[in-house]
Amino acid sequence: MPEHPPQQPPPSPARDWTDGHLDRWLPVLSELDPDIEGAVTRMQRLTRHLGRVREQGVADYGLHKHEFDTLHVLAGRGGHAAPSDLRADLNLAPASVTGRLETLERRGFIVRTPSTEDRRKVDIVLTEAGRAAWHEALDVVGREEHRLLGVLTEEERRTLSDLLRKVMLLQEVTEG
Repeated sequence: MPEHPPQQPPPSPARDWTDGHLDRWLPVLSELDPDIEGAVTRMQRLTRHLGRVREQGVADYGLHKHEFDTLHVLAGRGGHAAPSDLRADLNLAPASVTGRLETLERRGFIVRTPSTEDRRKVDIVLTEAGRAAWHEALDVVGREEHRLLGVLTEEERRTLSDLLRKVMLLQEVTEG
């Protein structure tokens, strides 16, 4: 009878910080669902990490977070919006938007032009300098998102996105 080498157990999956977190809490909270806790904790940690990368990337390009946010919303509207649109998108008080716009205008990132629809109003237009500053800071975050999610196949990324959409649809309906 030929001798077979002993079978090796399959390699255990790599462990992350959250696995240790679960190891600590499962004995304390027996009702804790490790899959829910694991998913939520990983999403929170990923969100915090991307937030830190974003803040550093924004700062590296000489922007404050609120300036980047305003340029981002304006770029998302095609580089042209009314102050009231920006106020609604950013969920800010009118005075807060006015202060942001004044700062961005002084820096040459936006210009205010008379509204084409109502001459008593102004439109905010993103300048080339504003678009460049926004885009450079955005690239920092995009590179990190691609680096992290690049470990997943295209199908896995789609599945992750679909699963998160399913969760968010419930959250959005109940938030109301």
